[in-house]
Amino acid sequence: MEAPVFEEFDPASDCDCPGCLHWRRAAGSTPSSLTVGLGGHPAAHGARRALVLAAAAGTVIGGAHTVPAVASAHGPARPGLPSSDEPPTPQGGSGPLHGPAGSPAGPPGKVTGLPATTRAAIINRAKLWIAAKVPYSMVKFWSDGYRQDCSGFVSMVWKLGSNEWTGSLNKFGTRITREELQPGDMLLFHNPSNPQKGSHVVIFGGWTDYTHTYYVAYEQTPPRTRKQSTPYAYWSNSSHYVPYRYKGLKQAKVAVGGSASTEFPGLKSFGPGADSAHVTRLGKMLVDRGGSRFYKTGPGPRWGEADRLATQAFQRAQGWTGSAADGLPGPKTWAYLVGGKGKDIPPTTGTAGPGPAASKVPPYPGRGMFRPGASNAYVTRLGRQLVKKGFGKNYTKGPGPRWGEGDRRGVEAFQRSQGWRGGAADGYPGPETWRRLFS
Repeated sequence: MEAPVFEEFDPASDCDCPGCLHWRRAAGSTPSSLTVGLGGHPAAHGARRALVLAAAAGTVIGGAHTVPAVASAHGPARPGLPSSDEPPTPQGGSGPLHGPAGSPAGPPGKVTGLPATTRAAIINRAKLWIAAKVPYSMVKFWSDGYRQDCSGFVSMVWKLGSNEWTGSLNKFGTRITREELQPGDMLLFHNPSNPQKGSHVVIFGGWTDYTHTYYVAYEQTPPRTRKQSTPYAYWSNSSHYVPYRYKGLKQAKVAVGGSASTEFPGLKSFGPGADSAHVTRLGKMLVDRGGSRFYKTGPGPRWGEADRLATQAFQRAQGWTGSAADGLPGPKTWAYLVGGKGKDIPPTTGTAGPGPAASKVPPYPGRGMFRPGASNAYVTRLGRQLVKKGFGKNYTKGPGPRWGEGDRRGVEAFQRSQGWRGGAADGYPGPETWRRLFS
C-alpha cells in the first residue's frame, strides 16, 4: 500500500509546561527531541531514546494503565475560545477494539473489507458520544471498544473494526476537495515529524451557511466530545488539514414517495413529461427556499412551468448564469437544495441588489464578534434585534454586550424559524442570519 503523503510541519522548539520542564531537568534534553523519539523516527538519541521508547511501549501494552503526569497534555483545554481551540493531541496508536474491563477484544487484523455505512449513520454515532459526554483519554476505552481520543472517535463514527490513529486513518478514506465536503467526511492533520504535536482529526458536519467559511465539527478533544461551529479547516494549523471521504460510504436509497436521501436522482427525473415523487420533492424544497410564488397549486409530481421557473430563480440566486441557470436541476442544484446550501430565492428580483431596503441592514461585523467570551456593542445590537423580532425569551436579563447562552439560543430559534436545521442552525450568526434578522 502506498505510504500516506502529508505536509511537513515545523513544531515549536521548546515548551514551559510542567511535563517538559520535568524532562529537561531529569534528562537534560529538549522536549522536541523526546517527542520526535516517541514518534518513532530514527535518530541518534542513544540510551535516552531507548528509555523513552520502552516507557511508551509499556503504556501501549498495559492498555488500561494510567500515564504519568509528565506525559499529560500541554496546558488546559478551553473549548469555545478561538485563540485556544487547538486541542492537546497525545494519541494512541493502531490497535484492536477492547472488550470488558479494557481487555483486547482480539488481535488487529488486515483490512479486507470496510463495513458499509451512510452519512446519517456516521453523524448519529458521533451524537452518541456527545450525548454521553465521553471524557478524552489516549489510554482508556469506551464501552463500545473504541479509544477515547480524536482518532478513536473517528474510528468509531466510521465504524472501523479497529482503533486507528492519525497516521493510519487516511487509508480508510479517499482524498477529496474542500468543495466536495459533505457531512460524515473527515478533516485530517497528521504531523509526521512529531505526531504528538498538532496532529488531530475531526468529522465534518456541514457548512454553517453559504459562505463556507465555518462548519460544524464533531470531535473528541479535552475535556470531552463536542460539536462546535469551527473555522475552516481548523482554529490553527488550518492549511495542514486534508479532507477525506470514507471508502465504505453508501448512498441511501430513494424510497417511493420521496425520502431524505441526498443522492441526485438523475437528469431524466426532471423536465417536460417527468412525473414522479422526485418532482414533488424538488418543488417542496424550492418552496422552502422562497419559491412559493411560482406555484398556484402544488407542488406535485408532474413537471410544469412552475417547477422550471422556481428552479431557475434558485439557480440565479446563487449567481449562476447561462446553462447553469436553465431551470433544470442538475447534481449541483440538487446538492444545494438537499444540503440547505446557498442563498434563498429573493421575494422579488430587485430585493437582492442595493436599494432602500438593503441599505437599512447594518454591515455584518464578522464571526469573531459572536463567540464565548466576546464582549462588544455588536452583541448588544444583535440581542435587541432578537427581542424586537420576538426571539428574546431566552434572556433572563439584558441583552447586553457580553455574548451568552441567551444570545446563542435566541439566534438558534431565529435560524430554525427560517427552516434551517443542523449546522445551519447552530446559534452563531453568519452573514445570512445577520441580513435576515435586520432586513
